[in-house]
Amino acid sequence: MPLSAPASRTLRHRRTIAVEAFSRDDGLWDIEARLTDHKDRDFALATGLRKEGTPIHELWLRLTIDESFKVHDAEAVSDWVPYPGICDQIGPEYRQLIGLNLRQGFRRGVRERLGGAAGCTHLTELCSVLPTAAIQAFAGVVIHTPDTALKAANDANDSAPPFQLGHCHALRFDGEAVRRFYPRWFNGRANDRANEPTTPVTSEAVRDEASTRKLEPKLPTQQEGNHA
Repeated sequence: MPLSAPASRTLRHRRTIAVEAFSRDDGLWDIEARLTDHKDRDFALATGLRKEGTPIHELWLRLTIDESFKVHDAEAVSDWVPYPGICDQIGPEYRQLIGLNLRQGFRRGVRERLGGAAGCTHLTELCSVLPTAAIQAFAGVVIHTPDTALKAANDANDSAPPFQLGHCHALRFDGEAVRRFYPRWFNGRANDRANEPTTPVTSEAVRDEASTRKLEPKLPTQQEGNHA
């Protein structure tokens, strides 16, 4: 369903963010992002007139990560910037991202190392989309996400819920999607306990049609893809 019909309006600015993920022959992954800004008209900058159709910004960022989400390499390039010869000198600073982990405090680490005048506003902003992009790239390849494999999802041998459960409104543990597609993990109280440091096993009747079961032990903490 598209958005509702807008009021009469004129396009003035377009920002495009594109992210691609590549599995490499050496076993690592490249997560590559590009941010582009265009105006609808010729645009006066302090450094001169930027003609319509020519980007104000075109910035590239590539992180090379392993399957544990650790950053092994980082490269940033600024092809189009408002202040040529100045903005585009910041790229090497983004090597400070090496050693961070996309699922463990990544966005906080970016702010600490490259926030404000320590980095480029837009490259630093671009970093924020990378954790969830990496998770999507890994889904079904590195991360077990049995969206349709109901038998696997509800196999009594599984010791933890599928990776994606509990991280959005659609897949909340007490929600309809989990009740229907992941019945083993359906639990009306699980969302409140998902982020607790520890969750003891308790015996409690949970109505799911005509069945009852024990509540599961500690559920995994909120994944870094949502709150990195």
